[in-house]
Amino acid sequence: MVTRTLGEVPAGCRQRLLAHYGPGAQAWLDAAPGLLEQAAERWKLSLGDYYDAGHASVIATATALDGRPLLLKAWTDPARYRHEVSALRLWAGGPTADVVEAADDQAVAALELVGGRPGGAERPEREAQMVAAALQGLHALGQRRRRPNSFPLLADHLSTEMLPRIRRRVETLDLGARRLLVDAALPALPGLQEEGDRTTVLHADLYRENVPFDWLGQPRLLDPLPMLGDAAFDWAFWTVYYDLGHGIDGRLAAAARISRIPVPVLAPWCRALALDGLLYYLEAGDPRAPQMAEVLGGLSASPPRSGS
Repeated sequence: MVTRTLGEVPAGCRQRLLAHYGPGAQAWLDAAPGLLEQAAERWKLSLGDYYDAGHASVIATATALDGRPLLLKAWTDPARYRHEVSALRLWAGGPTADVVEAADDQAVAALELVGGRPGGAERPEREAQMVAAALQGLHALGQRRRRPNSFPLLADHLSTEMLPRIRRRVETLDLGARRLLVDAALPALPGLQEEGDRTTVLHADLYRENVPFDWLGQPRLLDPLPMLGDAAFDWAFWTVYYDLGHGIDGRLAAAARISRIPVPVLAPWCRALALDGLLYYLEAGDPRAPQMAEVLGGLSASPPRSGS
């Protein structure tokens, strides 16, 4: 049973969600501790402490009656809750986390706590290769199993979000010395052509912090922003963003080898995602902008290799 109350949402979490969703999220943030406490009481869980992470949810640790460690997660956006829980259920038994309980009326779920602690267990030496194999397995499940019709489409994301914001930022930002770099990357955009036989349920948020390891040293791909589309998008996202500025060439080679998508096909996706990231970082004044500029420069300067 519930052994404690949580108190106010941590300041860092509150700040991130307000930055992401705007001041309209204030009332929800005030209500979030009560949502988590009600869910814990409903599912007979003992509450732990907040886990101050993420940009779209409030998270706390909890323990089931049988001693199983869990994460309680409350989403600000009910649609994001539905998509994430649907994807995790679709991938059940694969390299993700189990959905133990879910409350559609509150947009709250209890999830397996990977590795028994926030952030997971220790990472192995062959981390990149193991994550690549896990991603291939995730994509295979997304192709084999019956998919809900509710997932957003990658095609819509590209045409209504990503490409328009790239064009807007190219036109409005003072790019200075980076103008040549950006202009050199723009021709990659028309090359983003989806291939139907690669369509699957995408994770679409493959940052390193979203891939903890369990007690057996296996990666689990968490916190998806699921979309239906070409697997090349996920492989490119992982290549560029998983460990920004480090190991790009190795990840690109691993992506091509394991997915069997040739490097010349993956490269335009990588350049487009790096361009999108660079423009966002420049607009936001993010200190990662120089790193992303180096990544984009390397992807633009190096001729595509076979990766085989």
